[in-house]
Amino acid sequence: MATFAIAGGHGKIALLLSRTLTSAGHDVRGIIRNPEQRSDLLAHGATDIVLDLERTDVDTLARALEGVDGVVFAAGAGPGSGAERKLTVDRDAAVLLGDAAVAAGVRRYVLISSIGVTTPLDEVDDEVFRVYLEAKRAAEEGVRALDLDWTIIRPGSLTDDAGSGSVALVPEDTRGPIPRGDVANVIAAVLERDDLAGVTFTALSGDSTIDEALDALAR
Repeated sequence: MATFAIAGGHGKIALLLSRTLTSAGHDVRGIIRNPEQRSDLLAHGATDIVLDLERTDVDTLARALEGVDGVVFAAGAGPGSGAERKLTVDRDAAVLLGDAAVAAGVRRYVLISSIGVTTPLDEVDDEVFRVYLEAKRAAEEGVRALDLDWTIIRPGSLTDDAGSGSVALVPEDTRGPIPRGDVANVIAAVLERDDLAGVTFTALSGDSTIDEALDALAR
């Protein structure tokens, strides 16, 4: 089985993903900055890497990734944060994780991005949300430029409904809801495959099984 590291390991999607991956026999390490969150990770089957992605460097993070087979960027500044942290977390930390993965010899990288990143920025009135979309767009571009087997997932509007296992995974940047549980299961399925490198897609609720939807996207 494989070992995966999840940046933003205490987030809702990350914890669900940890449980899914560890239930399948994988080793999961959640990257967190607050050691008090360790017990929540353990409850979901994951161990912890305590590092602040806004204050660490490539070499330190690369050392923490030794022995890891793939990384997932599920971190985010959060809805209450200002424009500055959209840049330091949603953009800079995502690229930092990619740089560290390259330095550590980790090929597989799954970036959790956002719907709306292709929206013309002059159409976005809210300044903070505009910076958020700009940060996510820059993160995607930064990761694509790295020598990694990356996959970029743009989840739709997230809900806490129970996951149904029925999804729509499409190349277009479009809108719609999706439960966090379904997003976690999509990520887990992507990590199990080697034919989705270089693919960007939007994840929404739909009528296809996850495997069927990923088969249609596979290169």
